[in-house]
Amino acid sequence: MRITALLLALPCVLTAQDHTILKELVADALLRNPEILAAQKKYEAARQRPAQERALPDPMVSAGWTSAGNPLPGAGVGSNPVANAGVMASQELPAPGKLRLRGEVAAKEADVEMQQFRAVEFDVIARLKIAYFGLDHAWLMQDVLESNREVLRSLLHVTEARYSVGKGAQADVFKAQTQITLIETRLVQFERERHAREAEINSLLDRPGSAALPRPPEPHFEPLNFSAEDLIEQARQRSPELMRDQKRIEASSLALNLARKDYSPDVTLNAGYYNMGSMPSMYMFRADVRIPIHTARTRAEITERSQEMAGAKHAYEATSKTLEYQIRDEFLAAQTAQKLIDLYTKVLIPQARLTVESSLASYQTGSTDFLSVLTNELAITDYEMNYHEQLHEFHTALVLLEQMSGAELIP
Repeated sequence: MRITALLLALPCVLTAQDHTILKELVADALLRNPEILAAQKKYEAARQRPAQERALPDPMVSAGWTSAGNPLPGAGVGSNPVANAGVMASQELPAPGKLRLRGEVAAKEADVEMQQFRAVEFDVIARLKIAYFGLDHAWLMQDVLESNREVLRSLLHVTEARYSVGKGAQADVFKAQTQITLIETRLVQFERERHAREAEINSLLDRPGSAALPRPPEPHFEPLNFSAEDLIEQARQRSPELMRDQKRIEASSLALNLARKDYSPDVTLNAGYYNMGSMPSMYMFRADVRIPIHTARTRAEITERSQEMAGAKHAYEATSKTLEYQIRDEFLAAQTAQKLIDLYTKVLIPQARLTVESSLASYQTGSTDFLSVLTNELAITDYEMNYHEQLHEFHTALVLLEQMSGAELIP
């Protein structure tokens, strides 16, 4: 029977998936995505700050004269002991340890930008993978609907034949036609979803929105072979958000030490040479010391840096707790999807097919009404679509777990 052959042709076994296309898309996104490139340039700019902060202030050079009798240059030089022409240089020397701490603070801030750059990469890749699996899902849902539409068309032919010889009701013909039309409307919706996901992928790759994309291969499903605790441990070591907050704690700690250095005086060294004409030359050396007697500003800065460090520690704890909750939540979502996938593939869909085959045979002999056959066929459609929904949920959960933990779960 043609209807039975169509039923057996429906997908029910998960086949291996080649992720070559996905890997190529990810590699392209890492090279072309504007968000990633912007974050990368911000990080590269931050890497230039430590060298600036560690450098000594530029020296100052002064040239001039002291005149006697009139303001013209050289007036009185050689005859008046106060007249001279000379040059002076000065160099500011911050208190010991200040420049080193400034460089270390800037280096930690650059590390923060590096982790922010990684977080943007993880976010873009996660959005790309979710869009990719959404595209795959739309294609597969269209396949299910088209396959079941063919079954309904075959069933419609049988019903029309029975009606033409007076063995069926005209209402049965109308019901079959109505269900075919409903499938057509759902096909339109999934076609729109497919084009939307293609446009999203092209946007993430900085391509024209209408650029063609190949159809993803058949989906792949492997049971979870890790625990939520494994992923939480991975997140503690690899999560960009946690590492970013950790670097902020380290930067704020160094900034606090730098603020305390303001109690130490800075020194400016000055040296000069003065030409006295026929009289002996004059030489000058002077050390200017900044005396930190107005300590209110320094105390306020130290308090500010202390509060910033405490806030950074609380932010780290909040991020850690949030990540742990989100990982457990998505892991449960993946586990639930896995269980439902097993139920659909091993129990519900095979049983529903047997039911449809049995009801079709009874319908051919007139011992079962059309509504029973139609109901059983629609149940298979629902089961197939629910199965693909759970497969999509499974992959989405894996992508989010990858983003949060930094582990590679979809090779």
